[in-house]
Amino acid sequence: MSDKKIIAVLGATGRQGGGLVRAVVDDPDGPFAVRAITRRPDSRGARDLAGRGADVVQATVDDPQALRTAFAGAYGAYVVTNFFESMSAEVEKAQAATAAQAAKVAGVAHVIWSTLEDTRRALADTGVPALQGDYTVPHFDAKNDADEYFRDLRVPTTFLRSTFYWEAFLDGLGPRRADDGTLELTLPMGRKRLAGIASEDIGRTAYGIFQRGTETIGETVSIAGEHLTGQQYAEAFTRVLGRTVHYRPMTIEQFGNLGEPTSHEFAHMFRFYQLAEAEFVGDRDLSRVRALNPRLQSFAQWLDRHRDAFGDS
Repeated sequence: MSDKKIIAVLGATGRQGGGLVRAVVDDPDGPFAVRAITRRPDSRGARDLAGRGADVVQATVDDPQALRTAFAGAYGAYVVTNFFESMSAEVEKAQAATAAQAAKVAGVAHVIWSTLEDTRRALADTGVPALQGDYTVPHFDAKNDADEYFRDLRVPTTFLRSTFYWEAFLDGLGPRRADDGTLELTLPMGRKRLAGIASEDIGRTAYGIFQRGTETIGETVSIAGEHLTGQQYAEAFTRVLGRTVHYRPMTIEQFGNLGEPTSHEFAHMFRFYQLAEAEFVGDRDLSRVRALNPRLQSFAQWLDRHRDAFGDS
């Protein structure tokens, strides 16, 4: 019988959780086994994880009893919620509360909670209208509010703050061909630096935290893969893709008026990234992240792995 410690992973077929599941199964001589929690164990992604050695179980953050069962006997748990499934800060907070309670009942020794900063202080005097009540960037602020559920229940927790996924460049924010035929990157960051990360590295860094034992319990660990300006992102696209990409940023107002369901949410997020740049970037010490995750990718490395996805843009 295996004496490996079990890490239970929510969102196991998603980007963050999937990265952690793969980090565990790719380390067969390590001290951990992984329990991949998914709402659809019959999905292709879940079957792939099972084929790689993960124990796949069915549960969701909307089912308290199933989640307690999924956490039972686990040493660690990775808790991540997805605001964009419900588009509701209150739903996301309720899901986090359910996960914190389940971890408490199950006696999980180390939880990593995937969280973000509170944007309201930085945006308080900017005239940015509130969204969904008193939030300015709901998918940030709700997670930050939910930190208290873990603290109030005294769940042994590491608070892992991630950042902008570079996969967003694959999902619509990448270079586009302008009317004059040139390629342009319109990232709404002006001249400010944007801390970004490959989503796979979030899971890998979480694995590094679990490997450190109880060292980070009670701490906030803020992570990124690299801090680049929009111009530097465009230069990296130019080098890796072999085609000139010009940085021609949108204004925040232009971005907010795109008419997409998430336009205002993301416009507020980019305004926060700009106004809180020094603190947000400063909190993400890349040397510390590399110590936790020696395989941490630079943007150029990530882009090289995904160059075919950009085609001729």
